Parts: sequence; structure tokens; C-alpha cells
Amino acid sequence: MEHAFGPYLKKLREQQGYSINQLAEAAGISNSQISRIENGVRGVPKPATIRKISDALSIPYADMMKQAGYLENAKPASELHDAPEWATYKDRRDFKKMLEDEDDLMFDGIPLDDEDKKRIKDVLTGLFWEAKQMNKRKKTNDPDERP
Repeated sequence: MEHAFGPYLKKLREQQGYSINQLAEAAGISNSQISRIENGVRGVPKPATIRKISDALSIPYADMMKQAGYLENAKPASELHDAPEWATYKDRRDFKKMLEDEDDLMFDGIPLDDEDKKRIKDVLTGLFWEAKQMNKRKKTNDPDERP
């Protein structure tokens, strides 16, 4: 998917009427970096760079992360909080509890700010439903599994 990210970014930028320089300034990264990404010279940027670009373009971070290949089979951000059709009541309850946990998230003993917490929740949301689905498939395909 690496080859598809540059054209994807260019299309988003042009749809919003940004020049490379305008996007670079809004995202706080260099215009040459934007150009290299769009032309495929740079390849897929790091998640932190994708976050800056997604914020500048007002595009959901999870959507850009999926396009970049970081989130396989992830749902678009507009669907992140909607449970998949196969999710049971217990699955939905577990997910809600995970998102609403008020404990401070920390990294290396330092509490994360609200923006970092949102980033983590976005990624965890996609991973949660993907893991649940894989676990359900495994159970239904396991011949040793007893009902």
C-alpha cells in the first residue's frame, strides 16, 4: 500500500485547495517532505507525521493510518465507535468500558495529554474490533473447541 499513500495525500490536499507550501505550514513540516511523500520518494511517513497532516487537513487520523498501511482492515473513523454487526452485547460492553476507563494513561511514568489519549484510543478502537473478530473466527474454525 506504500505506493498508494502519496497519490492519496496529493488528492486530499488538492481537494481542499491547499498548495504544498500551505499544507506544510499548516502541518508544521517541510514542503519538501510533503513533496517527497506525494511523489513516492519519501514513502509512507511515520505515524507522528501522519497525525500532523491529518490534523492540518481535518481528515480522521485513523483513515490516514489505514491508507498508510499501519492499520490493516481498520474501519473508517466515522465507524470506529459503531460496533460491527457480529459484536455481541458483551463485546460492546467490553469496548465501552475500555474507552471510558478514566485511569490516567501514562508513558514512561508521565501522564499523557488529551491529544495523545485520543490518538491512542483511535488506534486501540481499530485494533480492538480487529482482535475480537479474529478471536471469533478462531473459535468457530477450531475443531477442538467445545460448545
